[in-house]
Amino acid sequence: MADIRKTILEIDGENLNLEKISNFLENKYTEIKLSQKAYKKVSDSHSNVIKILSEKRPVYGINTGFGSFADVMISSDDTATLQKNLIFSHAAGTGELFPNYIVKLIMLFRINALAKGFSGISHETLGQLINFLNKDIIPLVPKYGSVGASGDLAPLSHIALCLLGEGEVFYKEKKMKTAEALKKAGLKKISLKPKEGLALTNGTQMMSAVCAYGCYRFEKLFKTALVSSAMSVEALLGSLTPFSENIHKARPHQGQIETAKYMRKILNKSGIVESHKNCSRIQDAYTLRCIPQVYGACLDTFNYVKKVMEIEVNSATDNPLIFDEKTVESGGNFHGEPIAFVIDFLAIALSEIGSMSERRIDRMLNHSSNKTLPPFLTKNGGLNSGFMIAQYTAAALVSENKILSHPASTDSIPTSANQEDHVSMGSIGAVKLLKTVENVESVVAIELMCACQGVEFHKPLKPSPFLTKVLNSYRKEVKFWEEDRIMYKEIENTKNFINGEKFNNLLEEIWK
Repeated sequence: MADIRKTILEIDGENLNLEKISNFLENKYTEIKLSQKAYKKVSDSHSNVIKILSEKRPVYGINTGFGSFADVMISSDDTATLQKNLIFSHAAGTGELFPNYIVKLIMLFRINALAKGFSGISHETLGQLINFLNKDIIPLVPKYGSVGASGDLAPLSHIALCLLGEGEVFYKEKKMKTAEALKKAGLKKISLKPKEGLALTNGTQMMSAVCAYGCYRFEKLFKTALVSSAMSVEALLGSLTPFSENIHKARPHQGQIETAKYMRKILNKSGIVESHKNCSRIQDAYTLRCIPQVYGACLDTFNYVKKVMEIEVNSATDNPLIFDEKTVESGGNFHGEPIAFVIDFLAIALSEIGSMSERRIDRMLNHSSNKTLPPFLTKNGGLNSGFMIAQYTAAALVSENKILSHPASTDSIPTSANQEDHVSMGSIGAVKLLKTVENVESVVAIELMCACQGVEFHKPLKPSPFLTKVLNSYRKEVKFWEEDRIMYKEIENTKNFINGEKFNNLLEEIWK
């Protein structure tokens, strides 16, 4: 892959995808800027707002109130105050903050939506938002306050508040008042022009940002889960037959076919598998035998989520939309239902990956499930507890994920005096998704830790050449468990390993 560390990310409102989003999250772009085409579209759209105002006809959000105040006309003298009041009143979030990488994604996606040229924003205001990203000024955005219907009003308002010099930000990773950060960065606060408050706050970018981040994390977690599950197959003396190409061609779900293919590649030329090829066992447990069927369904779900997410981040999701000076149309593109659904779908898929993983952990530790490994994977059981409580941790996380993956999008509470009488709750699903991702990573790490321990009890037999590389690389970070030591440190070390460059390079061997 070419080095893109000095590449500028050009925003045109049309072409953000998961690859670019991943590169953005990994800080591989030096700056972002508008394309020339987007620059003109933004200029034309703002000019249309000025023309509309001069005609003094009522247009929602430009010279009217908001929500259930939509029928209240606002004088031309008060239109700027209207926009400021919108930001101040709607910055009503509460609770713990979103991580900075999520806030940066929210800003990126809002810039991309505004670049489509349907929102009426000026270059001065949009430029302030771009400058915030380029100069590493990250607003403090609470997680709670959006219901995912009139867009993510509260989270986006907390960002817009900072453009006005209010609120608080992280500037170069230090928390401070926005006014102080602007001074340090050589920027000035802005004043909002007509419709700009609405243009900045009316959209699905918080939900979309978390969904995109979930997709980013899923790609790596899925690959890691296949490696940990394959190592478990080795440790539990599982069969290669369930990954046969013939089986999956007979039920041709694409994700299932691909998962089986990768399992065959990972387990190819395994000495451990070859050693029991003609054993008396007829079938493996489902968590070994049905990895392609379950993880394949998770992969198909991810691919659908990714498709919807990429459509959403390249969409105009505010209201009203300005198509030309005569055509201003109010609708509901801010409603988060499309992204709310797929956030829930992704959480369910992730939860299933963790659920399968935890059952394999138990199978490796539980002497009643297998007779080939010592109980709890320790040589001197009784004196040593081995990996006993690591399974408790995995069980706790999997149990929490069962609650977290309950769909938020099936709920709705009317807002704005029943004007907004059905909401998506995609914002609630988004907050849950962040926790689900972290939980699954820990569970998969625990499985890899246990599986690496398990395969070493089969010496002098060796796992597949690929898994041997994984094992050897892992053992440079985490040693074989000869006797009990502090478990949480080993879990953290394993998580660091699966997120490290060495393991990532090994994954590329399989997925290249």
